[in-house]
Amino acid sequence: MKPELSRRQLIQLGGISVMGLGLPQLLASPGTGGLAHRGAPKSCIFIVQYGGCSHIDSFDMKPDAPVELRGPFKSIATSVPGTRVCEHLPRLARVADRYCLVRSMTHGNSGHDGGMHVCMTGHSQPVENTPYFGSVIAKLCPTSGNVPPYVWLQNLAGDVQPRYLTGGFLGAAYAPLRVGTDLDNPSAPGFKVKAFDTPADVTAARLRDRQALLARAEGAGRTPAGHEPGNMGKYREKAVDLLTGPAARVAFDLDREPAKVRERYGRHPLGQNLLMARRLIEAGTRLVSVTAWTGLPPGEKFRNVQTWDMHGTGPGLGSIFGAGAFGLSWALPRVDEAVSALLEDLDTRGLLESTLVVLVGEFGRTPRVSGEGRDHWPQCYSALLAGAGVKGGLVHGASDKTAAYVKDSPVRPEDFGATLFHALDVLPETKLGADGFTKPVSAGKPVMELFA
Repeated sequence: MKPELSRRQLIQLGGISVMGLGLPQLLASPGTGGLAHRGAPKSCIFIVQYGGCSHIDSFDMKPDAPVELRGPFKSIATSVPGTRVCEHLPRLARVADRYCLVRSMTHGNSGHDGGMHVCMTGHSQPVENTPYFGSVIAKLCPTSGNVPPYVWLQNLAGDVQPRYLTGGFLGAAYAPLRVGTDLDNPSAPGFKVKAFDTPADVTAARLRDRQALLARAEGAGRTPAGHEPGNMGKYREKAVDLLTGPAARVAFDLDREPAKVRERYGRHPLGQNLLMARRLIEAGTRLVSVTAWTGLPPGEKFRNVQTWDMHGTGPGLGSIFGAGAFGLSWALPRVDEAVSALLEDLDTRGLLESTLVVLVGEFGRTPRVSGEGRDHWPQCYSALLAGAGVKGGLVHGASDKTAAYVKDSPVRPEDFGATLFHALDVLPETKLGADGFTKPVSAGKPVMELFA
């Protein structure tokens, strides 16, 4: 006999008809006898190198290729014998035993908008309302604490549609809370998260009184429009809890971190956003997406947050190898600083075993340098994964001699998505289509070689 649903579970599931989902989805939901995930839910920090990081200049260097392909950077040894990375990544080189490199990522969409949609959904041909990973995780692995389950730190620029701000077909309840836009981010002096601020004349007690009054009014029966009175209760209760409770505010407050820790992550947008991501994971957030914007060199004017879209002098962005905001000599050292700090911090705090860390862009860059830059290249690129059971020190897959095409063990979007869900203990075959029960979470197969 199945256990009865608790009041909290009923409240959590109360808004189900608002999203167009019916009984089949209810029966497959966590806590109601479904098989969405195994054991205690894990968490994920998904770092998005928006613009497309050059794999051949970072994690898949080709020192024997002609200079017009390999570029000017040298490779260095890591703590894992036989594995080499770019000279601008010395700290990540020292902790290479804690992460896995996948050098055989591949898909067919070379546009920022389409490539990002592929990257963040795990589908080679997603439809317009295919939800991002974070929305799926928020649906299947709700938080137990009073924090948002899905957060996106730092905006994406206008080259992509704002799908990342929605929950796709899962609905607005599973959209992320976005914090930080352009220069208004945690690295800016005096930055403050305003998402939990209420009008000055609305106290927490007054907000609770309003909620209670509305609940009594709804209890009188159906609304005049004929809608079920309790359908929005789930969303309203979550909103009031977030606004009046201290947990979320504390999680977002970087002033509680020692100055030494903030310095270790780096006083730039990526560093401070990753430190905030770690705090959110500690507080119970399930998935934090972080746009890997590395900020501005001194004296340089802001253009947008597409750090990794390094086309070179043609668009006026400077050399891909330079120290400008769109140059690898600026961007890679800041990734090195921030991501290595995150991995070490999670490990020290005992969180790496339960937290998947992903570093990837929507695609890579062309093997050949043109106009001091490289163009979009989805045919072959690299990803870094760590934690949540992923084998440290592993290199999976390989590119050909010029890093142009996958040589062996291709990892397509569906398999990458299934791998992510597997790491988070979500069964890829879990049904979660737009109608709630006809399509699996992922059509791919996890790359089991990545796991210990």
